[in-house]
Amino acid sequence: MIAPDTAIAAARRRVRDALVAAGIPDAETDARHLVALACGLDPAGLIVAADRPLGAAAAATLDRLVARRLAREPVARLIGAREFWGLRFALSPATLVPRPDTETLVEAVLEARPDRAVALRLADLGTGTGALLAALLVEYPQAIGVGTDRSLATLVAARANLDRLGLRDRAVLVAGDWGTALGGGFDVVVSNPPYIATGEIEGLDPEVRDHEPKAALDGGPDGLDAYRAILADLARLLRPGGLAVLELGAGQAASVAGIAASAGLVAVRTARDLAGIERALIAAAPEAAARGAGVKELGSGGKTD
Repeated sequence: MIAPDTAIAAARRRVRDALVAAGIPDAETDARHLVALACGLDPAGLIVAADRPLGAAAAATLDRLVARRLAREPVARLIGAREFWGLRFALSPATLVPRPDTETLVEAVLEARPDRAVALRLADLGTGTGALLAALLVEYPQAIGVGTDRSLATLVAARANLDRLGLRDRAVLVAGDWGTALGGGFDVVVSNPPYIATGEIEGLDPEVRDHEPKAALDGGPDGLDAYRAILADLARLLRPGGLAVLELGAGQAASVAGIAASAGLVAVRTARDLAGIERALIAAAPEAAARGAGVKELGSGGKTD
């Protein structure tokens, strides 16, 4: 236990050491976030208040937070929010924590459709927190979008996030399985589907295995079930010249590209994340390639927080 008269800077060091001893990665960053949360400060405020004692309430809160982190609950879950593309998204137990790797999809869309003034029609299949949809609507201020999810609890969380970001009038949410409840005519369809093979879930880090919704992880026996469902419907959903950008798991690019080709999609490319992993697959409706509107090759990219 950390005594109430412990200085904030000393408390941060003690928390860091406890996390390091438990083998938790990024212990320094986590300690900073946990102490800031317990003290009601932003991380930068820790510097100004470094010599101030914790106080009884903050010390008790910090003890509880550290215990939960040592049990491998993610810091984002403890905070209740996560930043994505510079935007803050509240989390719920029904939503996946947005990850920086997924920003590769936003970067891919922006590179393929550089005119920010165009009035795109967007769809985000399996919207989760609404992070992808919100990021694209912010980048394309004339666009409108629809997010789908089979979980009503997830849609409630997404609605709250979109409203808080001032996107209520440009974003519609629909309950349904991927794009089955939608009509066609979309310029861009994005999705971060579940892509972990069922048998691999138990081997994931406990932060993911024990604290993320299983429906957002489990991609079926080979991890590709969601891609089969989504890609089979894209020719109907995309307008002529439309693009689909899907997140990939590591090593899945060739398999998903094959599924896309079997579904009649063309001009398939991949975009790599900052670690060099093929993280996004970009597929065009057949009419796009026929009119020379395909997708240029994308290199490493992705905006960081």
